[in-house]
Amino acid sequence: MPPFLLRSLRRLPNLLSRFASPRVTPAMSLSTETLTRPVSPDQTRIGWIGTGVMGLAMASHLLSAGYSLTVFSRTASKTQPLLDRGATSAASPRAVAAASDVVFLMVGYPSDVRAVTLDPTSGVLSGLSPGSVVVDMTTSDPSLAAEIATSAEAVGCSAVDAPVSGGDRGARNAALSIFAGGNETVINNLSPLFKCMGTVRYMGGPGLGQRAKLGNQIVIASTMVGLVEGMVYAHKSGLDVAKWLEAISTGAAGSKSLELYGKRMLDRDMAAGFYVHHFVKDLGICLSECQRMGLALPGLALAHQLYVSLLAHGEGGLGTQALILAVERLNNTCLNK
Repeated sequence: MPPFLLRSLRRLPNLLSRFASPRVTPAMSLSTETLTRPVSPDQTRIGWIGTGVMGLAMASHLLSAGYSLTVFSRTASKTQPLLDRGATSAASPRAVAAASDVVFLMVGYPSDVRAVTLDPTSGVLSGLSPGSVVVDMTTSDPSLAAEIATSAEAVGCSAVDAPVSGGDRGARNAALSIFAGGNETVINNLSPLFKCMGTVRYMGGPGLGQRAKLGNQIVIASTMVGLVEGMVYAHKSGLDVAKWLEAISTGAAGSKSLELYGKRMLDRDMAAGFYVHHFVKDLGICLSECQRMGLALPGLALAHQLYVSLLAHGEGGLGTQALILAVERLNNTCLNK
């Protein structure tokens, strides 16, 4: 190859870089400084999107720890408790991102996650500065989490999927289990923020936080079916169900589901710590994943159908403990305290 042509080829990358936007350079990688940037109340601006039953409590812990907070919710009134404590309201997810170094999402459905993060005009990634991080704590589709991670990397940012387990009580008490997927260094660096909400565990690369949470939901679904069937059996057999629950709670049948929901079901307290319609969404994602993987999980499928029956009765706004209503209807009975 002639020397002049070789020199021209060597200069070509530098020449092309002059015409490339710094926001869209291919596979833009995070610098070591970005990955290890200190996280503290006086240096880190936090954004929060989604202030429902879980999100409101989780965001409140960050305020209590001294972090500045910029918030957005489709229902503006739901942000008022945070605004009363000093948070700042933003008009869109993009506006939240422009004012933040780390943006957390806690919304409802994968379609919400996609719109909030990837919309080219109003989404988080359109407003984040290079080196910033978006953390999705919604239970969502693993493939979407991977897509968001790729899109974030393309603009010099990072994305973490970090769904949670523990319900409304775990959110209020900062005792959530957090399943994190993404860059391990980024996740470790965010640990001061996660500690405000619970205990984080690294599950692997992008999407594996979501897959860990889906496995969690599969366990919960079958556990809830076993719990409500046992309660209906105890009731029909003439046992004092309250005493029975207390008796089994310290044996092999004891579970977090029993601890959180046994008394609520007996008291007919169906207020949502986690909505039925959100659980149906989660179980639907689980079933889609199983179909893709060629897995047959009949317990999951049965639980999904029982929860769908609650939707058919207009009970999607109740908590997941409302599963007792579906099994009572099947047996034409009703538990009394």
